[in-house]
Amino acid sequence: MDKGKSVVTELAASLRDVRVTPRQSPKPKSFLPSPSFYSFSKKAKPRKLVSLCLGTLGQHLEDIITDISEFAAFFPPHIKLAIMSIARRRRLLNDEVLTSLAESSWEILDVSGSDVTDVGLATVANVCSNLRAIDISRCEKITSAGVSEIVSRCPSLEILRCGGCPRSEFTARRCLNLLKPKLNTLEEDSWEELDTLDIGGGAESLRWLVWPKIDDNSKETLAAECPRVTINPQPSPYDLSGSRVPVEALASVPLDHSIVEDIDPKTWAVSAAPRRPVAPPNPNAPPEIPIAERFRLAYVEREARLAPKRAKRERQQRRRAERDYMMNDIDARSVALAAQASRNLRKS
Repeated sequence: MDKGKSVVTELAASLRDVRVTPRQSPKPKSFLPSPSFYSFSKKAKPRKLVSLCLGTLGQHLEDIITDISEFAAFFPPHIKLAIMSIARRRRLLNDEVLTSLAESSWEILDVSGSDVTDVGLATVANVCSNLRAIDISRCEKITSAGVSEIVSRCPSLEILRCGGCPRSEFTARRCLNLLKPKLNTLEEDSWEELDTLDIGGGAESLRWLVWPKIDDNSKETLAAECPRVTINPQPSPYDLSGSRVPVEALASVPLDHSIVEDIDPKTWAVSAAPRRPVAPPNPNAPPEIPIAERFRLAYVEREARLAPKRAKRERQQRRRAERDYMMNDIDARSVALAAQASRNLRKS
């Protein structure tokens, strides 16, 4: 494990020194490449060195995930975000991993389909207050309490993704009141004192809500109470630049797609285990015992094996209790001493 930590530390140092710059190669003015050269370079575009290192690290992420808090400080923020995205795709993302990698410069957070809970989400919301896009869809362990922390601690939140599973759908319906902008009731003596207070609440900056299976009642409520929020936006065919609807607000594109776009998808692909050949049943074999009967027989055998030990333990406890009683009770000790004295007199 120490050797693995040293390797990870060296890799973090190399990633921190790498600067992503466009590749430039001096060419003589007389050289004019053919059109086939450009087509070949587009088809076989090499991956960046950073992406190759992250791919290698991501393939062995389960071996170092338990000690990630020890070497996370060596990685720059954008590398931490990429590691978190890989961990999410490999079903390794939880509160410990998320809080170990969280950086204040992050602007997007995708924890969809992970084991992150309200505690981890609240911790990250406190650290990453500049988040503008968050995806909490298909999170079974996130409730309205975690969403409340996001809304209160991330004033720049513009895009929110939710739903996708029964628990997340229920959480989204419970959070409708949290998303509504509202004015707080304040009683101060002058306007100058109001400058240091928050006169508003709710998700004031929210503009895009991605909730694919939103029910009609929730949609009507949001349309009436939050008219500035667009629900499940779609790219407009007349907006070729895509500036009206951000890419992060499109349900068809993962929120962290741009973070891992250049990394080989084999990094988080899980290969299926080969199927073992099933032997044909033997007609002369005795009938198989049901699993419930196996458990019952195993319990009976265990009870029979432990019965002598339990009886011996009970006898020892009974003798110990009698001895403690004789030592602590004065009357019982007097009776015992009198009985012993009478026995000695009879013997003499």
